[in-house]
Order: sequence, then C-alpha cells, then structure tokens
Amino acid sequence: MIDRTWLDAAKGDIPQWAASMPKDADGTTIDWDWVRSLDLAHGVGTIPESTPQSIHDALKADYATRERLESIIAQCNSAFMTDFDRLIGSYRLPRALAYANRRLNDNINTMLHLGEQQHLWAVSRERRGRATIAVLKPYSGSGPSNDDQGMLDLSGEAGGASAGNTAAENSDVKFPTTVALDDIQDRTEAILDARAKRRKAQRFQKRAGDAAMARANLSGATSPGGAALPGGAAASGNATGHHPKPDWRDAYLPGRDVDAVMGIDIETTGIDPARDYIIDVGFEFMNMASPRPAGEPETYAYEQGYYAAGDAYGQSRLAFGVPPENAALGNALIAKLTGIDVRGRSSEAGYRLFDEWPQAQAGLLARLTQQPYVAHNATFEHSWFMLNVAGYAESYRAGRITIIDTLPMSRQWDPGAVPTNEHPYGDNTLDAYAKRQGALDSAHNERHLGLEDSHIMLVAMKHHLAALKAQGKGPWGSTGRAGVGGKSCGRKR
Repeated sequence: MIDRTWLDAAKGDIPQWAASMPKDADGTTIDWDWVRSLDLAHGVGTIPESTPQSIHDALKADYATRERLESIIAQCNSAFMTDFDRLIGSYRLPRALAYANRRLNDNINTMLHLGEQQHLWAVSRERRGRATIAVLKPYSGSGPSNDDQGMLDLSGEAGGASAGNTAAENSDVKFPTTVALDDIQDRTEAILDARAKRRKAQRFQKRAGDAAMARANLSGATSPGGAALPGGAAASGNATGHHPKPDWRDAYLPGRDVDAVMGIDIETTGIDPARDYIIDVGFEFMNMASPRPAGEPETYAYEQGYYAAGDAYGQSRLAFGVPPENAALGNALIAKLTGIDVRGRSSEAGYRLFDEWPQAQAGLLARLTQQPYVAHNATFEHSWFMLNVAGYAESYRAGRITIIDTLPMSRQWDPGAVPTNEHPYGDNTLDAYAKRQGALDSAHNERHLGLEDSHIMLVAMKHHLAALKAQGKGPWGSTGRAGVGGKSCGRKR
C-alpha cells in the first residue's frame, strides 16, 4: 500500500510559501488557492472522452495546468535557498507539486498518443533550444514520426487501429481529418527562452550596479602601469598553457584534504526532474588519500567484466520503476542509451517508484550526508534529489551536504581538455575525462548505468588528484583550497 497522505499534508505548507514567494518564475502572481485546490494524490490531469474535441480540450487544459505548476516549481529553489529568515521550514510542497506534475506529464503524453491513434495529428519530438518538445502537425496518413512513443493501444472506438493505417481502414467511427492545433502546441521552448532572457537582463543589471559601486569605492583602481591591484580573481591554468576562465562550477572543486567520498550517478527517463522519473541509482565509496577500509569485501562484479573494484567499496545498485501509463508508452531513447526498457519497469510489475518509496529516499539521504558526494555534472543529480528525496533540500540548506563535481576538475585541471570548435571548453564528458585519466580504455565507452559510471568517475578522480598533487597543481596550486572543498551551504572553508 503506497502512502500518499504526505501529498495532501504538503499543502499545509502553503502559508509559509505564500509569505515568501508571491510570484512564480515567470513573474506571475501565484494563485495559492488554486494550488490548494489540486488533488495531488489522485492526479491533476484531465481524462477525456474518445471524441476529437474532448481530446483536444483535455490536452489544452493539461498543458495549461503543467505550465502553471512548472512555473511555481521553477521558482521554489531560489525562494527556499534565499529564505534567510527561515520562514519556509520544509521543501515538501515543491516535491509534492513535482510528484503530481510527473503524472500530469504522463497524461499529456498519453493524450498525444491517443490523438495519433485517432489520426487527429502527427507528433514529432524536436530538440529546440533548451527543451525537447512535442510538435503537433496535421495528420497526413503516415505513421507517427516519434519512435520514443507508439507502444500503447488506446484506440478505443477506433477499434485497435494502428497509427500507420487510415481511419476508414480500421473503424466505422468517422473522425474529422483535421482538428485545430495552434492552441495545443507545447510552449515549453518559448517559456524557457523568456525566462533565460529575463535572467540575463537581471544579471546584466546586477553587474552594472556592481561596477558602479566598485567605481564609487575605487575598488577597481589600478596600480601605476595599468596592472590590477592585488585581490582580483585569478584563473587556474593547466599544463597546456590554456587558462580557463573562472566559472560558477569552480565552487564544486575538491580541496587538498579531500579523502573519503561517495560517488553517485543516476539514470532517468528524461532530463527534467519535474517531468521524468529516476529509474537507476548506483553509488560506491572510495578514499582519495587514506587506505581502503579494512574488512570491506575486496572484489565486486560490475556489469563490465574488465572493471576492477580496486580501492572502491560499499557498492550498491538500485532499480526503480515508473507508473503504468509511462511504462505503456515506452521510451526507445532511454532503452538504447542505458539498456533499461521502461515497458518492463511498471509499478504493476512489482517495481517501486523512487518518489513513492520513503525508505529508499531516507537510506540514500543518510549516505549523502555522511561524507561529500561526487558526481559528474553534479548539478544534475542535485536538481533531481531536491525534487525527489525527502529531507535533501533541508539538509543541503543547513550545510549538512557537500557536493564535489568532477566536471570542473576536467575543465580546469585536465591538460587534455583543450578547447576545439566542437568543444569550446574542451571535451569534458565523463567518457572523455575517464579515458584521459586512465579509468576507461579507448576501446570502451561510458556505460550509462549508475554504478558503472560512478566507478569510472571515482577511479578517474583518484588518478587525477594523485597526478595534481605530484605536480603541485589543482588543489595544491596557488588557487587551491584547504579542506575537503566542494559546494556546501552555511559555512566557508
């Protein structure tokens, strides 16, 4: 029995959020009474009748609900982290909204497929800017162009029609050949672009204000000859003479005293933690400086037989499921990338969903807080944990979580990460970084499974740190940090 009472209880936090967050990420005043009216536990999507207009209207309504929900969710992180007076005590409400939004997104994809089956439109999934969106086009008699979907039989009155046949061939029900599509197009790209432009304008305004303040305080003055006065930021160079500019990711670099860490990697059904599901988590531990703990098993069998456990210990692999609606639709892209076919990961097949499994969340949180955790492009894992792991956001804000990222290690300290036309900041994928650091041979590629990717990441990190220490660079260079380093709230090190 799944306990979903926490979803309704989360609405009890609305007064806290309303006091601190009157507007959403798009600058619109939030109707908190509307949020309070949502049935988060049982679904916020619309179930249509099998008529063209009903499907059209239900899809339009669900898109509108998703846009409102996601604009609120997108603002929650900023509001929570800048709530210095601690008016907001819990991140439970954003997690609940994300929980409901994932099911809503499944409902949207189901209706998109239903419209294809009834020949109301054709769907293509197109990468546009910051998002992959569903583009609806008039049905032309050809099959659906999206091979990520199309495994679901929701033909209803259409008598089990396949998407590649005409309505006349498969059903006595006469649907119109066209329906209005302009008002049911996915607006995600336009919304994200507008947000990005607003953020850019805000950053420009802040920089201009900071520059004006610096001029007023003479903090931007130069010494005779034009050299900058001491105290300015210095870029960290690498052995090739390439000097990457300081970057916000540098906050996640390790310090010279880093030792015991937990490497973690997750696999998901997509890239959006408010729409998609965690389906695979792999983690293991490794000491960067001290000996491997005595008493730990000395061998571990990874999927790749050529992986050796070496200094790693405490390995764990966790598999999670998806709702039946998501499993029915399938996900060919993720199946090809990871080998995980979500059609076999339905909760009806016995797989637990991570966002419905509090014990799994609590167990993972306990491990994330007992030492720094390491990920490659760690902001990805962090964003998923914020919206999926009970207590994570609160622990992070309280300074109980330290995050180290191997991506800026590759970018700032790896001589092989030289800029090219294809990679302006160097090739800093986990695959490229692991190969340059001797953690993965050139004949094999990153596996895209949580545990295996965690392993090559930690091996690469340990090799890299050892080389940097011998050279007096990286954490041991002039711009290196004492302590374990990494990103942690509430204290400076």
